[in-house]
Amino acid sequence: MPAPARPDVLIIGGGLIGLATAWRTARRGLSVTLCDPEPGANASFAAAGMLTPVTELHYGEELLLGLNLDSARRYPDFVAELREASGGADPGYRESGTLAVAFDADDRAVLADLHEFQRSLGLRAEWLSGGEARRLEPMLAPSVRGGLLVEGDHQVDNRMLLAALFAALEREPRAELVRARAAELTVAGGRAVGVVLEDGTAIAAGQVVLAAGCWSGQLRGIPPEALPPVRPVKGQILRLAVPEVYKPFLTHTVRGVVRSNHAYLVPRAHGELVLGATTEEQDYDTSVTAGGVYELLRDARALVPGITELPLLETRAALRPGSPDNAPLIGPTALPGLLAATGHYRHGVLLTPATAEAMAEILATGSVPDLAEPFSPLRFGK
Repeated sequence: MPAPARPDVLIIGGGLIGLATAWRTARRGLSVTLCDPEPGANASFAAAGMLTPVTELHYGEELLLGLNLDSARRYPDFVAELREASGGADPGYRESGTLAVAFDADDRAVLADLHEFQRSLGLRAEWLSGGEARRLEPMLAPSVRGGLLVEGDHQVDNRMLLAALFAALEREPRAELVRARAAELTVAGGRAVGVVLEDGTAIAAGQVVLAAGCWSGQLRGIPPEALPPVRPVKGQILRLAVPEVYKPFLTHTVRGVVRSNHAYLVPRAHGELVLGATTEEQDYDTSVTAGGVYELLRDARALVPGITELPLLETRAALRPGSPDNAPLIGPTALPGLLAATGHYRHGVLLTPATAEAMAEILATGSVPDLAEPFSPLRFGK
Protein backbone atom coordinates (compact mmCIF):
# COMPACT_ATOMS: atom_id res chain seq x y z
CA MET A 1 0.00 0.00 0.00
CA PRO A 2 1.52 3.36 -0.94
CA ALA A 3 2.11 5.76 1.91
CA PRO A 4 -0.60 8.45 2.10
CA ALA A 5 0.43 12.07 1.74
CA ARG A 6 1.40 13.64 5.06
CA PRO A 7 -1.92 14.56 6.74
CA ASP A 8 -2.35 17.30 9.29
CA VAL A 9 -3.92 14.77 11.67
CA LEU A 10 -3.61 11.00 11.98
CA ILE A 11 -6.30 9.27 14.06
CA ILE A 12 -5.73 5.76 15.40
CA GLY A 13 -9.06 4.01 15.95
CA GLY A 14 -12.27 3.93 13.94
CA GLY A 15 -15.02 3.68 16.52
CA LEU A 16 -17.65 6.39 16.90
CA ILE A 17 -15.22 8.71 18.69
CA GLY A 18 -12.49 8.33 16.06
CA LEU A 19 -14.85 8.59 13.09
CA ALA A 20 -16.69 11.65 14.46
CA THR A 21 -13.40 13.34 15.36
CA ALA A 22 -12.08 12.70 11.85
CA TRP A 23 -15.24 14.13 10.27
CA ARG A 24 -15.37 17.21 12.49
CA THR A 25 -11.65 17.89 12.10
CA ALA A 26 -11.80 17.61 8.31
CA ARG A 27 -14.70 20.06 8.27
CA ARG A 28 -12.43 22.52 10.10
CA GLY A 29 -10.17 22.41 7.03
CA LEU A 30 -7.47 19.99 8.21
CA SER A 31 -6.45 16.92 6.25
CA VAL A 32 -7.14 13.74 8.23
CA THR A 33 -6.12 10.09 7.90
CA LEU A 34 -7.83 7.50 10.10
CA CYS A 35 -6.21 4.08 10.62
CA ASP A 36 -8.19 1.03 11.73
CA PRO A 37 -8.21 -2.52 10.31
CA GLU A 38 -11.92 -2.96 11.15
CA PRO A 39 -13.48 0.46 11.71
CA GLY A 40 -16.75 0.41 13.62
CA ALA A 41 -16.37 -3.24 14.61
CA ASN A 42 -15.91 -3.20 18.39
CA ALA A 43 -17.66 -1.44 21.29
CA SER A 44 -19.27 1.15 19.01
CA PHE A 45 -21.01 -1.62 17.04
CA ALA A 46 -22.14 -3.54 20.13
CA ALA A 47 -23.50 -0.58 22.11
CA ALA A 48 -27.15 0.06 22.94
CA GLY A 49 -27.04 3.75 21.99
CA MET A 50 -28.63 5.20 25.13
CA LEU A 51 -28.27 8.97 25.52
CA THR A 52 -29.17 9.05 29.21
CA PRO A 53 -27.14 11.57 31.23
CA VAL A 54 -29.91 11.92 33.82
CA THR A 55 -31.01 8.31 34.36
CA GLU A 56 -27.40 7.08 34.27
CA LEU A 57 -26.24 9.59 36.86
CA HIS A 58 -23.85 8.20 39.50
CA TYR A 59 -22.63 9.71 42.75
CA GLY A 60 -19.22 11.30 42.41
CA GLU A 61 -19.70 12.01 38.69
CA GLU A 62 -21.09 15.53 38.95
CA LEU A 63 -18.22 16.93 36.85
CA LEU A 64 -18.83 14.34 34.14
CA LEU A 65 -22.54 15.16 34.23
CA GLY A 66 -21.85 18.61 32.76
CA LEU A 67 -20.05 17.10 29.77
CA ASN A 68 -22.75 14.45 29.34
CA LEU A 69 -25.54 17.02 29.35
CA ASP A 70 -23.66 19.25 26.92
CA SER A 71 -23.18 16.37 24.51
CA ALA A 72 -26.83 15.32 24.78
CA ARG A 73 -27.87 18.88 23.89
CA ARG A 74 -25.61 18.78 20.83
CA TYR A 75 -27.18 15.62 19.39
CA PRO A 76 -30.08 17.13 17.38
CA ASP A 77 -27.81 19.54 15.49
CA PHE A 78 -25.06 16.93 15.23
CA VAL A 79 -27.29 14.33 13.53
CA ALA A 80 -28.97 16.95 11.32
CA GLU A 81 -25.59 18.11 10.03
CA LEU A 82 -24.43 14.51 9.66
CA ARG A 83 -27.55 13.58 7.66
CA GLU A 84 -26.80 16.39 5.21
CA ALA A 85 -23.06 15.62 5.01
CA SER A 86 -23.70 11.92 4.41
CA GLY A 87 -26.09 12.49 1.53
CA GLY A 88 -29.24 11.68 3.49
CA ALA A 89 -28.21 8.75 5.68
CA ASP A 90 -30.43 8.37 8.76
CA PRO A 91 -28.29 8.43 11.96
CA GLY A 92 -31.11 6.74 13.92
CA TYR A 93 -31.69 9.44 16.54
CA ARG A 94 -34.97 9.15 18.51
CA GLU A 95 -36.34 11.56 21.13
CA SER A 96 -38.40 8.82 22.76
CA GLY A 97 -37.62 9.45 26.45
CA THR A 98 -36.42 7.04 29.13
CA LEU A 99 -38.34 5.31 31.90
CA ALA A 100 -36.37 4.02 34.91
CA VAL A 101 -38.32 1.47 36.96
CA ALA A 102 -37.92 -0.49 40.20
CA PHE A 103 -38.71 -4.20 40.55
CA ASP A 104 -39.34 -4.46 44.31
CA ALA A 105 -39.52 -2.28 47.42
CA ASP A 106 -35.75 -2.25 47.97
CA ASP A 107 -35.18 -1.28 44.34
CA ARG A 108 -37.80 1.43 44.74
CA ALA A 109 -35.74 2.92 47.57
CA VAL A 110 -32.68 2.95 45.30
CA LEU A 111 -34.65 4.72 42.59
CA ALA A 112 -36.11 7.22 45.07
CA ASP A 113 -32.60 8.02 46.27
CA LEU A 114 -31.52 8.60 42.66
CA HIS A 115 -34.50 10.91 42.20
CA GLU A 116 -33.48 13.02 45.18
CA PHE A 117 -29.93 13.22 43.82
CA GLN A 118 -31.25 14.32 40.43
CA ARG A 119 -33.45 16.98 42.01
CA SER A 120 -30.54 18.29 44.11
CA LEU A 121 -28.69 18.96 40.87
CA GLY A 122 -31.65 20.65 39.20
CA LEU A 123 -32.32 17.80 36.78
CA ARG A 124 -35.79 17.09 35.41
CA ALA A 125 -37.26 13.68 36.28
CA GLU A 126 -40.90 12.86 37.05
CA TRP A 127 -41.68 10.31 39.77
CA LEU A 128 -44.34 7.74 38.79
CA SER A 129 -46.19 5.14 40.78
CA GLY A 130 -46.10 1.55 39.59
CA GLY A 131 -49.53 1.95 38.04
CA GLU A 132 -48.55 5.14 36.24
CA ALA A 133 -45.43 3.45 34.87
CA ARG A 134 -47.52 0.52 33.59
CA ARG A 135 -50.02 2.84 31.93
CA LEU A 136 -47.09 4.41 30.10
CA GLU A 137 -45.61 1.01 29.18
CA PRO A 138 -48.27 -1.74 29.42
CA MET A 139 -45.71 -4.55 28.93
CA LEU A 140 -44.15 -3.83 32.34
CA ALA A 141 -44.59 -6.49 35.02
CA PRO A 142 -47.34 -6.02 37.65
CA SER A 143 -44.64 -6.13 40.32
CA VAL A 144 -42.99 -2.88 39.18
CA ARG A 145 -43.12 -0.58 42.23
CA GLY A 146 -42.38 2.82 40.76
CA GLY A 147 -40.55 4.71 38.08
CA LEU A 148 -38.80 7.86 36.93
CA LEU A 149 -39.77 9.39 33.60
CA VAL A 150 -37.01 11.45 31.99
CA GLU A 151 -38.32 12.86 28.73
CA GLY A 152 -34.95 14.43 27.91
CA ASP A 153 -32.99 11.15 27.89
CA HIS A 154 -33.07 9.84 24.32
CA GLN A 155 -31.43 7.17 22.16
CA VAL A 156 -29.54 6.73 18.89
CA ASP A 157 -29.09 3.58 16.85
CA ASN A 158 -25.32 3.25 17.07
CA ARG A 159 -25.08 1.09 13.96
CA MET A 160 -27.01 3.59 11.87
CA LEU A 161 -24.85 6.36 13.34
CA LEU A 162 -21.70 4.47 12.30
CA ALA A 163 -23.05 4.04 8.77
CA ALA A 164 -23.86 7.75 8.53
CA LEU A 165 -20.34 8.69 9.68
CA PHE A 166 -18.77 6.32 7.14
CA ALA A 167 -20.89 7.91 4.40
CA ALA A 168 -19.96 11.42 5.50
CA LEU A 169 -16.25 10.60 5.54
CA GLU A 170 -16.44 9.06 2.08
CA ARG A 171 -17.83 12.38 0.81
CA GLU A 172 -15.24 14.47 2.64
CA PRO A 173 -12.24 15.22 0.35
CA ARG A 174 -9.94 16.07 3.27
CA ALA A 175 -10.46 12.70 5.00
CA GLU A 176 -8.94 9.32 4.20
CA LEU A 177 -9.64 5.93 5.79
CA VAL A 178 -6.76 3.43 5.88
CA ARG A 179 -7.92 -0.07 6.79
CA ALA A 180 -4.72 -1.15 8.52
CA ARG A 181 -3.42 -1.46 12.07
CA ALA A 182 -1.00 1.08 13.46
CA ALA A 183 1.90 -0.87 14.99
CA GLU A 184 4.24 1.78 16.38
CA LEU A 185 4.27 5.47 17.14
CA THR A 186 7.03 7.45 15.47
CA VAL A 187 8.73 9.97 17.76
CA ALA A 188 11.35 12.47 16.60
CA GLY A 189 12.79 15.45 18.42
CA GLY A 190 10.66 14.71 21.48
CA ARG A 191 7.43 14.88 19.46
CA ALA A 192 4.96 12.41 17.91
CA VAL A 193 5.35 12.69 14.14
CA GLY A 194 3.42 9.70 12.77
CA VAL A 195 3.06 5.93 12.91
CA VAL A 196 4.33 2.79 11.27
CA LEU A 197 1.65 0.34 10.12
CA GLU A 198 1.88 -3.44 10.55
CA ASP A 199 3.02 -3.87 6.97
CA GLY A 200 5.87 -1.42 7.52
CA THR A 201 4.25 1.56 5.81
CA ALA A 202 5.23 4.80 7.52
CA ILE A 203 2.74 7.66 7.74
CA ALA A 204 3.97 11.05 8.86
CA ALA A 205 1.50 13.49 10.39
CA GLY A 206 1.40 16.85 12.08
CA GLN A 207 -0.58 15.48 15.06
CA VAL A 208 -1.54 11.97 16.20
CA VAL A 209 -4.73 11.08 18.07
CA LEU A 210 -5.19 7.91 20.15
CA ALA A 211 -8.86 6.95 19.76
CA ALA A 212 -8.57 3.17 19.85
CA GLY A 213 -10.71 2.56 22.93
CA CYS A 214 -9.24 0.13 25.43
CA TRP A 215 -6.39 -0.60 23.01
CA SER A 216 -5.21 3.02 23.01
CA GLY A 217 -2.33 2.26 25.36
CA GLN A 218 -1.03 -0.73 23.40
CA LEU A 219 0.62 1.13 20.54
CA ARG A 220 4.37 0.53 20.66
CA GLY A 221 6.60 3.54 21.00
CA ILE A 222 4.45 5.64 23.33
CA PRO A 223 6.66 6.98 26.14
CA PRO A 224 5.57 5.77 29.60
CA GLU A 225 4.60 9.27 30.73
CA ALA A 226 2.17 9.59 27.79
CA LEU A 227 0.50 6.18 28.00
CA PRO A 228 -3.27 6.59 28.43
CA PRO A 229 -4.40 4.62 31.53
CA VAL A 230 -7.30 2.77 29.92
CA ARG A 231 -8.48 -0.76 30.65
CA PRO A 232 -11.03 -3.10 29.04
CA VAL A 233 -14.40 -3.53 30.76
CA LYS A 234 -16.37 -6.37 29.20
CA GLY A 235 -20.05 -5.99 28.45
CA GLN A 236 -22.39 -8.67 27.12
CA ILE A 237 -25.47 -7.57 25.20
CA LEU A 238 -28.41 -9.24 23.45
CA ARG A 239 -30.65 -8.28 20.56
CA LEU A 240 -34.19 -9.62 20.18
CA ALA A 241 -36.62 -9.30 17.27
CA VAL A 242 -40.06 -7.80 17.86
CA PRO A 243 -42.59 -9.42 15.47
CA GLU A 244 -45.31 -7.22 14.00
CA VAL A 245 -47.96 -8.79 16.21
CA TYR A 246 -46.22 -7.40 19.33
CA LYS A 247 -45.59 -3.85 18.07
CA PRO A 248 -45.32 -1.43 19.72
CA PHE A 249 -43.60 -3.55 22.38
CA LEU A 250 -42.00 -0.64 24.23
CA THR A 251 -42.12 3.04 23.31
CA HIS A 252 -39.48 4.29 25.78
CA THR A 253 -36.03 3.10 26.69
CA VAL A 254 -36.57 1.18 29.93
CA ARG A 255 -33.84 1.11 32.55
CA GLY A 256 -34.51 -1.02 35.58
CA VAL A 257 -33.19 -1.85 39.02
CA VAL A 258 -33.86 -5.56 39.66
CA ARG A 259 -32.76 -6.89 43.06
CA SER A 260 -29.99 -4.26 43.01
CA ASN A 261 -28.89 -5.27 39.50
CA HIS A 262 -29.19 -2.81 36.63
CA ALA A 263 -30.75 -3.71 33.29
CA TYR A 264 -31.93 -1.83 30.25
CA LEU A 265 -34.20 -2.51 27.28
CA VAL A 266 -33.86 -0.24 24.24
CA PRO A 267 -36.51 -0.52 21.50
CA ARG A 268 -35.36 0.23 17.98
CA ALA A 269 -37.60 1.85 15.39
CA HIS A 270 -36.88 -0.98 12.92
CA GLY A 271 -38.15 -3.68 15.27
CA GLU A 272 -35.28 -4.84 17.46
CA LEU A 273 -35.01 -4.76 21.23
CA VAL A 274 -31.55 -4.38 22.76
CA LEU A 275 -30.93 -5.89 26.22
CA GLY A 276 -27.85 -5.10 28.24
CA ALA A 277 -25.42 -5.02 29.67
CA THR A 278 -23.07 -6.82 32.00
CA THR A 279 -20.04 -5.10 33.52
CA GLU A 280 -17.09 -7.46 33.89
CA GLU A 281 -13.43 -6.81 34.62
CA GLN A 282 -12.22 -9.70 32.46
CA ASP A 283 -9.17 -8.27 30.70
CA TYR A 284 -9.49 -8.66 26.92
CA ASP A 285 -11.88 -11.62 26.92
CA THR A 286 -14.82 -11.15 24.52
CA SER A 287 -16.52 -14.53 24.87
CA VAL A 288 -20.29 -14.63 25.33
CA THR A 289 -21.06 -16.75 28.41
CA ALA A 290 -24.13 -18.72 29.41
CA GLY A 291 -24.11 -16.90 32.75
CA GLY A 292 -24.06 -13.49 31.12
CA VAL A 293 -26.95 -14.32 28.79
CA TYR A 294 -28.93 -15.81 31.68
CA GLU A 295 -28.45 -12.72 33.86
CA LEU A 296 -29.56 -10.37 31.11
CA LEU A 297 -32.67 -12.39 30.26
CA ARG A 298 -33.51 -12.99 33.93
CA ASP A 299 -33.46 -9.33 34.87
CA ALA A 300 -35.15 -8.13 31.69
CA ARG A 301 -37.88 -10.75 32.10
CA ALA A 302 -38.51 -9.59 35.68
CA LEU A 303 -39.31 -6.13 34.32
CA VAL A 304 -40.97 -7.11 31.02
CA PRO A 305 -42.19 -10.75 31.11
CA GLY A 306 -43.20 -10.70 27.45
CA ILE A 307 -39.60 -10.78 26.23
CA THR A 308 -39.66 -14.59 26.53
CA GLU A 309 -41.86 -14.64 23.42
CA LEU A 310 -39.36 -12.70 21.28
CA PRO A 311 -36.85 -14.41 18.94
CA LEU A 312 -33.20 -14.07 19.98
CA LEU A 313 -31.26 -12.44 17.13
CA GLU A 314 -27.78 -11.83 18.46
CA THR A 315 -25.49 -12.30 21.43
CA ARG A 316 -22.33 -10.24 21.62
CA ALA A 317 -19.59 -9.15 23.99
CA ALA A 318 -17.42 -6.08 23.58
CA LEU A 319 -14.90 -4.08 25.58
CA ARG A 320 -15.59 -0.61 26.92
CA PRO A 321 -12.54 1.60 27.56
CA GLY A 322 -12.46 2.43 31.27
CA SER A 323 -10.16 4.97 32.93
CA PRO A 324 -9.11 5.22 36.61
CA ASP A 325 -11.99 7.63 37.34
CA ASN A 326 -14.27 6.25 34.59
CA ALA A 327 -14.24 9.61 32.82
CA PRO A 328 -12.81 10.22 29.34
CA LEU A 329 -9.35 11.39 28.33
CA ILE A 330 -9.70 14.30 25.90
CA GLY A 331 -6.81 16.42 24.66
CA PRO A 332 -3.01 16.61 24.60
CA THR A 333 -0.90 14.02 26.39
CA ALA A 334 2.54 14.51 27.97
CA LEU A 335 4.15 13.92 24.55
CA PRO A 336 3.88 16.92 22.22
CA GLY A 337 1.99 16.08 19.06
CA LEU A 338 0.17 13.13 20.69
CA LEU A 339 -3.44 13.58 21.82
CA ALA A 340 -6.02 11.22 23.31
CA ALA A 341 -9.75 10.77 22.77
CA THR A 342 -10.43 7.60 24.71
CA GLY A 343 -11.54 6.19 28.08
CA HIS A 344 -15.24 7.01 27.60
CA TYR A 345 -16.33 3.83 29.44
CA ARG A 346 -20.15 3.56 29.31
CA HIS A 347 -20.71 7.02 27.75
CA GLY A 348 -18.94 6.67 24.40
CA VAL A 349 -22.05 7.01 22.24
CA LEU A 350 -23.44 9.84 24.36
CA LEU A 351 -20.16 11.77 24.33
CA THR A 352 -19.48 11.41 20.60
CA PRO A 353 -20.63 14.93 19.58
CA ALA A 354 -18.95 16.77 22.48
CA THR A 355 -15.70 14.84 22.16
CA ALA A 356 -15.53 15.31 18.39
CA GLU A 357 -16.19 19.05 18.72
CA ALA A 358 -13.60 19.44 21.47
CA MET A 359 -10.95 17.45 19.60
CA ALA A 360 -11.55 19.36 16.37
CA GLU A 361 -11.12 22.64 18.25
CA ILE A 362 -7.92 21.45 19.92
CA LEU A 363 -6.45 20.07 16.69
CA ALA A 364 -7.34 23.17 14.67
CA THR A 365 -6.40 25.87 17.19
CA GLY A 366 -4.41 24.29 20.02
CA SER A 367 -6.96 25.63 22.49
CA VAL A 368 -8.75 23.24 24.88
CA PRO A 369 -12.45 24.14 25.39
CA ASP A 370 -13.40 24.88 28.99
CA LEU A 371 -15.81 21.95 29.18
CA ALA A 372 -13.07 19.50 28.14
CA GLU A 373 -10.36 20.92 30.41
CA PRO A 374 -11.21 18.70 33.46
CA PHE A 375 -10.78 15.60 31.29
CA SER A 376 -7.19 16.25 30.26
CA PRO A 377 -5.08 13.07 30.03
CA LEU A 378 -2.54 14.93 32.17
CA ARG A 379 -4.77 14.73 35.26
CA PHE A 380 -3.40 11.29 36.12
CA GLY A 381 0.26 12.34 36.15
CA LYS A 382 2.83 9.73 35.19
